[in-house]
Amino acid sequence: MSHQTLKSPTSTVIVPATSEAGFLKHLWWNVADTYVVMIRNLMYFVREPQLLIFATIQPVMFLLLFTYVFGGVISFSTGGDYINYLMPGIVIQSIIFASSNTTVGLSLDLSRGMIDRFRSLPMSRAAVLAGRTAADTARGFFTITIMLIAGFVIGFRFADWGTGIAGLLLAVAFGYAFTWISATIGLLVKDPEAAQVAGFIWLFPLTFASSIFVPTRTMPDWLRAFAENQPVSIVASTVRDLMTGTVNTDEITTSLTWIIGIVLVFMPLAVRQYAKVASR
Repeated sequence: MSHQTLKSPTSTVIVPATSEAGFLKHLWWNVADTYVVMIRNLMYFVREPQLLIFATIQPVMFLLLFTYVFGGVISFSTGGDYINYLMPGIVIQSIIFASSNTTVGLSLDLSRGMIDRFRSLPMSRAAVLAGRTAADTARGFFTITIMLIAGFVIGFRFADWGTGIAGLLLAVAFGYAFTWISATIGLLVKDPEAAQVAGFIWLFPLTFASSIFVPTRTMPDWLRAFAENQPVSIVASTVRDLMTGTVNTDEITTSLTWIIGIVLVFMPLAVRQYAKVASR
């Protein structure tokens, strides 16, 4: 019996590298899980609307009180209509105050055993923190949107809509960076009641010892040195310039450097602390 060997022409088949396909699949899972966790956290505000209502009322009260109670006096030091000076500062204050919800939210999840439930699910661990920070940033954006509407009613106007929107986006990015600081604190402070205090107390010196409400030139020299060089004042001044139609490249670069630096420092710290908490 004779045997015949069949030879097929050589063909080249392009197959994606296993590592590349695995990376893309892993990335997609992370994004999908982050989206699910973000929606879960946003639904909490839908089911508990009073939390969102009170979080919106507070910055509007700040805006109205400072405008009508202190505005007449402070206008002399700002050299113009105080609402145009105050509004960008209140935007920054509101977005970073909203970030404190990350502290309380993570602390509640820890006390209720939600972190343990997340560990038992086939999901990305990074999604727990990423989804929480994204949801709280979205909540902050909603808050400043309502506050801007109130500002427009009492006389605030963008000098240029393009730079004004750019200023808002910079403020939202700053708030997102602060959510990672709050996430780190929330994972360190496990008691929800203590988390409520810890989430706010460190924000007060940063917001009030800054250029949010008044120019720093009115402060004592020792306080002025701190106020002018801390991130809240730097970003608030940049947002104020953008909302009033001024583009200062150096200020924008410095503000973005602070935002990126905060994320690069506190994101790994939060992830590391979460890994410690989740492993217990």
